[in-house]
Amino acid sequence: MTKLSICIPTYNRAKHLSNCLESIIANKLKSKIDFELCISDNCSTDETSEIISKAKQDLPIKYQKNEKNLGVARNVLKVVEMANSDFVWLIGDDDLLVPNAIEEVISLIETHPMVDYFYINSYHLTTEFVFSFPQPFQTSSLPEKMEKFSSWDKSGETAFIDLINPKISFDFLGGMFLAVFRRSKWVLNAHLPDKVALTDNRVYSHFDNTFVHVKIFSKAFANSKAYFHASPLSVSLTGAREWSPMYPLVHSVRLVEALDEYRKNGLPFLKYLRYRNFALNYFIPDLILMFLNREKSGFVYINPLKLILNNCIYPNFYFSFFRFFFRKIKKLLNKFIPISKLREY
Repeated sequence: MTKLSICIPTYNRAKHLSNCLESIIANKLKSKIDFELCISDNCSTDETSEIISKAKQDLPIKYQKNEKNLGVARNVLKVVEMANSDFVWLIGDDDLLVPNAIEEVISLIETHPMVDYFYINSYHLTTEFVFSFPQPFQTSSLPEKMEKFSSWDKSGETAFIDLINPKISFDFLGGMFLAVFRRSKWVLNAHLPDKVALTDNRVYSHFDNTFVHVKIFSKAFANSKAYFHASPLSVSLTGAREWSPMYPLVHSVRLVEALDEYRKNGLPFLKYLRYRNFALNYFIPDLILMFLNREKSGFVYINPLKLILNNCIYPNFYFSFFRFFFRKIKKLLNKFIPISKLREY
């Protein structure tokens, strides 16, 4: 059995997948590393099959194309099922790996044998930058300075539940590309997501078809030892997500529900309260945006009155309104007054 499987669920994003696979090829060329690459194609109608056929010349790819679109969550479950390895790195088809990423991950696995879950930090980059270069994009062209996904700078072993901290993971492990996890523990808990939610192909209509991996992680690794790796080994692209109109739903509803899952599985009560207050830092503006954009924001999936009653005891419920306007005013000031001048006041 190989040490690591890189698992990629994909659907109709051939141009992004091409860049992702090119970054993995760069890893393979850099050193002699043993890994497998699993790709589950959710019945794409673009050039995905051709991109994968070409990449098979350089990569150990297992490829399956679904007969119909299973929805995002079931495609995630399926691609992990394809793996035959000790650990899985579940990444998006638009993510890029830095040239030494796979070698470093395997080294981490080998040097921390008691760890079940590795949080691997990532960089932010825009799709505009990537597509301003000849395609497929070469990771040798990555800028020297990029913003980190997590600003936490202390690498080391910790309890899994301690990763559920906004200072470390502001999205409470919502980014699946950040996780390298022990496959056997995932398999034991893969039955947990609600079957009705999984078969509902409406995007983000339930928690379980939004964050299926979080539903499994919260139980599978509740008592596990984890490792936080501060140095980013992947690049997450801003602008490649088609679901941006639904971001307020994800940010102020589904992430709060993620905290509920962690609370069920051992997150201490006082930390839960503190982190939930953090998660509501844009609640009122997000709720307004969902209503104003209700045709495509997922507003139909929520009960606004119930949400308000459940969250009105938290300070950020109220502060979120003022924070929104303060942020807008600050943007306007930065636009019309140089930052150096603002610092003088």
